[in-house]
Amino acid sequence: MNVFDIRHDVLIALGGILAILVIASVVTFALRTKLSAGIHRELNQRLQSWWTMVAIFAVAISVSDIVSLIFFALVSFLALKEYLSLIPTRRVDRQVIFWAYLAIPLQYVLVGYEWYGMFIILIPVYAFLLLPMRMVLAGETANFLRAMGTLHWGLMAMVFSISHVAYLLVLPEEVNPGAGGAGLVLFLVFLTQFNDVSQYIWGKLFGRHQAVPTVSPAKSVEGLIGGLVTTTALALVLGPWLTPLDQPQSIGAGLIIGTAGFVGDAVISALKRDLGVKDSGSLLPGHGGVLDRVDSLIYTAPLFFHYTFYLHY
Repeated sequence: MNVFDIRHDVLIALGGILAILVIASVVTFALRTKLSAGIHRELNQRLQSWWTMVAIFAVAISVSDIVSLIFFALVSFLALKEYLSLIPTRRVDRQVIFWAYLAIPLQYVLVGYEWYGMFIILIPVYAFLLLPMRMVLAGETANFLRAMGTLHWGLMAMVFSISHVAYLLVLPEEVNPGAGGAGLVLFLVFLTQFNDVSQYIWGKLFGRHQAVPTVSPAKSVEGLIGGLVTTTALALVLGPWLTPLDQPQSIGAGLIIGTAGFVGDAVISALKRDLGVKDSGSLLPGHGGVLDRVDSLIYTAPLFFHYTFYLHY
């Protein structure tokens, strides 16, 4: 993708997202007298954050591949930073954590060079083997297993998983000749976020049975099913338009994104409950931190990538 060389279909889809935000803003304004001050303030914060996130995301996938890669590398960095600020770390592991951060530019450089073979093993294999070795050289054995496991899981989730979104952008033109890599990224990210919102709305309207009561009491079976149906229906409409997937394959993508999004959200909820925190940060008013916003994407990104890769590469 050259500078500002964005496909017509992607522009239309971004226009549709803009329309959704405008409608949501109008509805929120209209309800200002019917909602409590606290709820209305929270809705306004969420909407303002959505406007900011959508604007930054639209620019990131529209300008150039380099800008896009830098953007997703920054997302990985912020998510990993929030994660490491939450989990207990050993003072002796400071240099090891620095090594872990170095994996971020390395991973995204591999994406930029389209070196799939090294991209797919840098963190799962080399970081998995090298980081514990560096810990051993530090000579501290207390809490060694916990430190090794939590650091590698963070790298896998915040860097390896999220980098699959960026790799969609550099797939060969013939994979998605219609909307290109930007179409694939927009399809994945929009459906992942829309799935979160729709599961929340369906759960609020009809939720009666808790899905994972000890992890996230607010998540309901009705919300999961409603979100899954809604996301799959939307995938059926958008898939043939923004991706190379035909209708049956688009249904499969919707089911994958809907299910994986729920699992990703629940996993990070379990992590935060274990650590005794509500949000991973405060960077995004009304949403929490970056990790709170990409929790579902951690699961949907690699699964959607390999689903598309297997079918069309």
